[in-house]
Amino acid sequence: MTSLTAPNGTAYELTGPDNAPCIALIHGLGLNLHCWQWTQPALSDRYRVLSFDLWGHGESPAPRETPSLSLFSQQLFDLLDHIGVDAAGIVGFSLGGMIARRAAQAAPDRVTALAILHSAYKRDEVAQAAILERVAQARFDGPSSTVEAALKRWFTDDFRNKNPEMMGLVRSWVTANDKDVYHTIYAVLANGTDEITVPQPPITCPTLVMTGDEDHGNNPDMTRAIAAEIAGAQTCILPGLRHMALAENPKAVNTPLRAFLDNVFTDHAPFAADH
Repeated sequence: MTSLTAPNGTAYELTGPDNAPCIALIHGLGLNLHCWQWTQPALSDRYRVLSFDLWGHGESPAPRETPSLSLFSQQLFDLLDHIGVDAAGIVGFSLGGMIARRAAQAAPDRVTALAILHSAYKRDEVAQAAILERVAQARFDGPSSTVEAALKRWFTDDFRNKNPEMMGLVRSWVTANDKDVYHTIYAVLANGTDEITVPQPPITCPTLVMTGDEDHGNNPDMTRAIAAEIAGAQTCILPGLRHMALAENPKAVNTPLRAFLDNVFTDHAPFAADH
């Protein structure tokens, strides 16, 4: 599918029935809207699915000011305005999950449901020092300096070894990022958790928080901590999967995600948490 372009330059894709509830998908650091290619088909038969490139990623231009969660959440709202949508279900992966939480705090009336996939909570000192070291490495040497270690964190060893084409695809996405921009957005991933911890105002929309039990940078304890700060939030821990479960095992992610969204937007049976 050829990407569309909003007036502000944001590249986006829109699929599914025109009058259906809108689900907006927000990708993670270094990726682009194409990371949703394994998720979109599981939703677009029933929902109007919006995916887009964050500032500085894919075909969208570099951010015009210092990147922040607020800047990226405003990008989402501007895009919703452009397509004529007042409120949407927001699905955010990794950095996208942080942006989604910031959006839900900034404009709760515009967020009908929230799905937070493989996203960070406030890190301990060791983990925070490690991510800040990667930010510094990216600043000096660009995204290619961190991508190989990222692939090891993102995919299980067996899958990574058996799927070199997938590794090549994801590697190409990350290394396509501009060295001068990438590290500034990486810093948002590293430092943005403070403004979405103990969210104010509290997030009140139906929420699903998901991760893999081998996603050590966005681990199950973080998932449960995020959920504990959102009344009624559900958790889903995926066994044997790491950060990019949505690409490694799409069904494992799509089944609970679709069930959650259907429960919010229809009268289907309640989603079974922590399965």
